[in-house]
Amino acid sequence: MKDLYQRQRRMRALRKAAVQRRVIAVLDVGTSKIACLILRFDGPERFSGADGVGSMAGQSAFRVIGAATTRARGMRHGEVVNIGEAERAIRTAIQSAQKMAETRVDHAIACISGARPRSYGLEGAVELHGQQVTDLDIGRVLAACESPDYGEGREVLHAQPVNFAIDHRNGLADPRGQAGGRLSTDLHILTVDGQTVESLLTCIERCDLEVAGIASGSYVSGVSSLVEDEQELGAACIDLGGGATGISIFYRGHMISADAVRLGGDHVTGDISMGLQVPWAQAERIKTKHGGTTATGMDDREMIEIGGDTGDWDHDRRRVSRAELIGIMRPRLEEILEEVRARLDAAGFDYMPSQQIVLTGGGSQVPGLEGLASRILGQQVRLGRPLRVAGLPQATTGPAFSSAVGLALFAANPQDEWWDFDVPAESQSTRSFRRAVKWFKENW
Repeated sequence: MKDLYQRQRRMRALRKAAVQRRVIAVLDVGTSKIACLILRFDGPERFSGADGVGSMAGQSAFRVIGAATTRARGMRHGEVVNIGEAERAIRTAIQSAQKMAETRVDHAIACISGARPRSYGLEGAVELHGQQVTDLDIGRVLAACESPDYGEGREVLHAQPVNFAIDHRNGLADPRGQAGGRLSTDLHILTVDGQTVESLLTCIERCDLEVAGIASGSYVSGVSSLVEDEQELGAACIDLGGGATGISIFYRGHMISADAVRLGGDHVTGDISMGLQVPWAQAERIKTKHGGTTATGMDDREMIEIGGDTGDWDHDRRRVSRAELIGIMRPRLEEILEEVRARLDAAGFDYMPSQQIVLTGGGSQVPGLEGLASRILGQQVRLGRPLRVAGLPQATTGPAFSSAVGLALFAANPQDEWWDFDVPAESQSTRSFRRAVKWFKENW
């Protein structure tokens, strides 16, 4: 992890440099759309009364000066499958946002929604000998966490301390300056497929941008959609995207688990396309305009004009009932929610003090999905929208832009992670020695 540690430190340094230059771009690269927001950092006093956003919201240090979206290309399940097409789509979004902002950006922070995320919880402890906790002590205790064997080709995307304890005092958010005899921590590590991340970084760098950070789409969606009480007491954010559904669990203000289901709204569209024998674009339009999850007696009588331009008059003049459309959509939505339920059970979500579930993302806008989710996931389900940020266009305030808004909040106030602290060199060498001994015992 040492190479990744240094790479993430370089990204953090680039982010600070971009904020000092006052302009940075955030990129939400999804399966169905690519969203780009350009942020200008002019200080909290500049926008103290703008757009009704106060300093308590935590967003008044920046405002959105450019925004653009475009249809994603070369993406599947939140991962890059065609670098050339993905690069062109990203470049289109960036150029449109720069044109709106009337400025050029050199640095970007991106989020990734696929890459098969996997969470690990680690523990570590060091002796303090009665002295006050410093940054070096935090680096020591983080280095004391033994890295799991997370597999070949996987990289650590997030390494966040979620709890500190000094002797018998537990639940400390920031132990610096406090005295004690023993410092311990709980560290949450999120790993992803390394090749998927490399492909995304390559696309962004080929658009003449330096990557100043990368985050999990599940994480940033939770940051923007969950209110403070939900993050503190325990809540799950379900981000229903086009090709993947992100899952993040928050507790005591930190993400403690993340996962993803490789199913999303595009699979519902695909079912409609095959079931009604219509092109993909037409199936998407029918889903958006007439879709739902629960059929009533009225839906049997509500007829939908399918249309078409095949030249066959009978085929192009077909009509189906809304109840038939719902019958196509509901099984796929149930499959997605059942898979989400299984991932939540595996993560131990039932043991949370509060079991609030928040649905967000473009796929959450299907009418009636909240009621269907409450029967499968639990009674405490609500639809979430991203927090209000200064300068955000009205068209980008819906649930489909939760990841983009969360990424803007992440760019402005990133959470402390392992690479923000100096890990002692002797700890790195000790860890390498431990891993060498372990390998020798297992293989000889």
